[in-house]
Amino acid sequence: MSFFESLLLLVLVAIVLLQVSRRLSVPYPSMLALAGAAVALVPGTPYISLDPATALALFIAPALFDAAFDFPVGVARRFWPPLVVFAVGGVVVTAAAVAFFGWAFAGLPLAAALVLGAIVAPPDAAAATAVLSAMSIPRSTDTVLRGESLFNDAAALLIFDAALAIQSAGGLDMPIALHLTIAVPGGILLGIIAATLVRHLARFVSGTLGGNLLQFVQTFLLWVIAERLGLSAVLAIVAFAMTLAYSNRTPTSVRMRVQSYAVWSAVVFVLNVMAFLLMGMQVRDIVGGMSADRLGEAIRFALITVVIVILVRFVVYVGFNRLQAWRARRRGVPEPASVKQALLASWCGMRGLVTLATAFALPASFPERDIVVLTAFAVVLATLVVQGLTLAPIIRWLGLDRRQKGLGELAARRSEIAFAGFSRLDGAVEDEAELLRAKFRLEQEAVSATSLETYRRLALDAIVAQREALEGLRAAGHLNVDEYNLLLEEIDWRELSVLPENARRIEEI
Repeated sequence: MSFFESLLLLVLVAIVLLQVSRRLSVPYPSMLALAGAAVALVPGTPYISLDPATALALFIAPALFDAAFDFPVGVARRFWPPLVVFAVGGVVVTAAAVAFFGWAFAGLPLAAALVLGAIVAPPDAAAATAVLSAMSIPRSTDTVLRGESLFNDAAALLIFDAALAIQSAGGLDMPIALHLTIAVPGGILLGIIAATLVRHLARFVSGTLGGNLLQFVQTFLLWVIAERLGLSAVLAIVAFAMTLAYSNRTPTSVRMRVQSYAVWSAVVFVLNVMAFLLMGMQVRDIVGGMSADRLGEAIRFALITVVIVILVRFVVYVGFNRLQAWRARRRGVPEPASVKQALLASWCGMRGLVTLATAFALPASFPERDIVVLTAFAVVLATLVVQGLTLAPIIRWLGLDRRQKGLGELAARRSEIAFAGFSRLDGAVEDEAELLRAKFRLEQEAVSATSLETYRRLALDAIVAQREALEGLRAAGHLNVDEYNLLLEEIDWRELSVLPENARRIEEI
């Protein structure tokens, strides 16, 4: 079977599995983890070879850019204490605990054990948000979880790069120390410089297909340049994305933004699918080459590592929460977060794409590579299946399901936005202004939902008539292909503006 045929088959299997997960209300990362395990167990499944260095750039760069671009800098300033503790301290403590176990009880070299710790340390936001998107938890907890995912990826990948460089060099010498010292600030500076250049170049391709393609090219190119210069590619991407997002001078258009969001969502989703299935293939080959005794040792090592990863997260989260509560009581102010929120965040420690990609990127000569890869896959599988499938019931058990309250808050925010548009029309006397006032007034008063539902029903019925008229014009030969597609897009946008939010959502994402 050729590479293309194998890839086509895997994507088709993933699509089928995702439809199953949607109908069973199972989070799709958990289903992908099970699919990866099935690939590892089924003999004769196709094998796709991928260069480790290419795999790291392919899987990590776009996912990291996507997460960094969507995370506002202002939120990082507001929540910096928990973000620093969880995203940096949590990763460091987890990596250190796993490294000590691997070094003391499994005989791994210290640098190699630290590489393993860095691989399994960072939780994946996509795994948690796949469940949380269907729920509504306290907004501060949701924000910290999403921000933690971005920064703990960066922290874990920095540890991974440093430990892998030390392991490959056989120790920490002066050139390696100098390289690690320059890599961090150099990567950040490179990302900021690249964002400044892109801001000036983007105006020439804004609103074109080339502009969409350039977003991917510049992300991969920045990663490659940082690697060639010996700088931190991870921090270069993070600094690049956050600088672009923070600057309001970045030239863009509404059409470009909508299309870019759709394309990036699809690409990151496909990369998740590929990572799980490719790792399953690799695990199958590793298991097939192991003796029964060695496989038993690897399984025991992996299970203990899973327990360590889960317990350390609980200790860090609950410990920090109780420390904050103690400080709040001493100052006589409300607690920033309850212990229930800390328990929920502790259980949102599912591992995913970053763990898979870094394990896949290990060179063939890495010591005990088979055990490290199996352990990484076991941590992903265990956390996604056990924690992923139980997350929604735990949210309800802890009494943190705020779906009804969240809908009311969203309606109130929508009303505020509509009022801003309504107020801007003050003083306008044109007939069209009165029509706009009626529309904004309807949106502003949508909290009752009755008038909004009537508006949607009438508008959708009228849109059906418009579609029928468009098809009649096309059948009569009064429109060419370009004219038909232009008018169809206008009707589509009109319908999207009327549909409720649940009807606009792409369900697997």
